[in-house]
Amino acid sequence: MAADAIFDAKGRDIVLLDVEESFFLSDVFVIATGTSRPHVQALAERVEEKLKLNLEMKPLRVEGSSEAEWVLVDYGDIIIHLFQESAREFYSLERLWGDSERIGWEEPVASDG
Repeated sequence: MAADAIFDAKGRDIVLLDVEESFFLSDVFVIATGTSRPHVQALAERVEEKLKLNLEMKPLRVEGSSEAEWVLVDYGDIIIHLFQESAREFYSLERLWGDSERIGWEEPVASDG
């Protein structure tokens, strides 16, 4: 649901990593890129709104939202990492957690409804 919320808000390069075996504080990382500071902030807000509305979940903590180079939205079992492109390249979480398995997620298909 978090990945879908990011996609709905035009987030890019969405990746889900299963970190349960290698990171004792969380099970899943959701990683995505925004195009600017306001966009990254909007992605974080969209995730928070969707998870609160649909699952009645509130984050345990949110970090980095004022600078929005890297916003971390922590739900305990799920941690969402939202980056501007340069920060994502610099921190390279996919490389850092390269032993973690990717979780299958596909962009939702638009319906003609």
